[in-house]
Order: sequence, then structure tokens, then C-alpha cells
Amino acid sequence: MVSAANQRGDLIGAIRKARENLPGDPAFGDPLSVSGPGGVRAVARAADKLVGDSPSAARELGLGALQVWQAMLERVGKGRGTQEITIMFTDLVAFSSWSLAAGDEATLELLRRVAKAIEPPIVDRGGQVVKRMGDGVMAVFPSADRAVRAAVAAKENLTGVSLDGYRPQMRMGLHTGSPREIGGDWLGVDVTIAARMMEAGGNGNTMLSGATLDSLKPDTLDELGFGVRPYRRSFFASPLSGVPEDLRIFRLEAE
Repeated sequence: MVSAANQRGDLIGAIRKARENLPGDPAFGDPLSVSGPGGVRAVARAADKLVGDSPSAARELGLGALQVWQAMLERVGKGRGTQEITIMFTDLVAFSSWSLAAGDEATLELLRRVAKAIEPPIVDRGGQVVKRMGDGVMAVFPSADRAVRAAVAAKENLTGVSLDGYRPQMRMGLHTGSPREIGGDWLGVDVTIAARMMEAGGNGNTMLSGATLDSLKPDTLDELGFGVRPYRRSFFASPLSGVPEDLRIFRLEAE
């Protein structure tokens, strides 16, 4: 009888509707939500393994509890870790449209060449590739200086990558903060901010948050021959979601 109630569509729908009025992200449980960076989505993925991914009242109740837990952690600042790191996200610009036309074989070959170009500079400068996400990576560094140096070297290496006349362009985002490390992944609002920095990169820019810029040594940018310019969102661009309203964003530029 309990099992039958657990599978009732009207009960599942009612609980799911109620979750819209709870604190936190009501998208918990959506595949795109629990597979993305930030928050306690790693815990949500683990919960999915316990309660399954089929619709059920128990699943909705469990995800609702995690939703509230995430919101409370972020509200009181306990969703953060104690170690300051710099997070890097990368992404190839307009890669999906190119890959559809190029086909699987060419796509895989290009991704291999991109990985050989950008991942050694990350590792050589003390960074760690946390995960590969299709045409991009997430990496973490023990300092902002190492991260910026790796970003500059990676972008320089990428200029030598081409396939059948196609030259990929990469946007990058860097943010410094104190996310939590859980099970080999890094989670929290700072991870979300780093991902949004990348999204602000448009057609191949490298973006830094104000926290990363403040963490750089005074002579790092001069040594690299780079400077920064404040980011100004265009009139038609959508606001960045999931970031503080007062977040400062800068574009890295060669001088």
C-alpha cells in the first residue's frame, strides 16, 4: 500500500508543486540541475543512486530536503570550505555548431588536440583538472597567480591548434574563493561564480572576478604583459544568474 502511494502521480505532482515554495533551487532532481556545478548537487546525485531516478513521492521528498539544506548552508555561509583556491572553467566558442557539421571523428580529434594544448600548462603550474565537460574543463589552482599564468599559456598554445582550416576559440573564467571539496569534486557558490565568469567571456575572452584580481601578486600581470579592463555587459546580454549583484568582473587583455 505504501509502495503504491509512492508511485501515485497525483501525490508526486503535489509534492513537486509544493517544492516551488521551499527555499533553494526547485530544479533539484532535473538532470541538468543535479549534473551541473555548485551547491550540493553532488549529494543530490548520490541521493539519486539511493532512491532511483524514477518519479516517486519518496524521491521528491528527499530532493526537497536537500533543496532546503542547500539554501540554508548558503544563507549562513557554511556551504564554503576553509581553503582558498582559484577555479578555472574553459569552453570552446560555437563548438557545438561546428562539431555537428564536422562529424564525430573530426570532433574527437580536435578535442584531443585542444586537451594536449591546454592541459599541460594547467598541470605544470600546479593546477588540477577536476573534470572534463565535453569541449571544456574545470580546474583548480592553489593560487590566483598560478591560475592566470596557466590561462595565458593555455590560450597561447591553443593558437597553434587547427583542423582542416578550423581554429577553435576558447573562453575562460577564473574566480577565487573557498568551495568545498567532496569526493574529488569542488562544490559551492564559488564554483558557480567561476562558471559564470566563463559565460561572460563571449567570443573567446578570459575573464577574472574581482576576488581573483585582488589575489594576484602586484607584478604578475606586468610580467605576463597583460592588463585588465572592467567588464561591461552589453545592453542586449542577459544578466549573469547565480552571482552576487556587486560582483566585479574584468577582462584579461594583452598590452
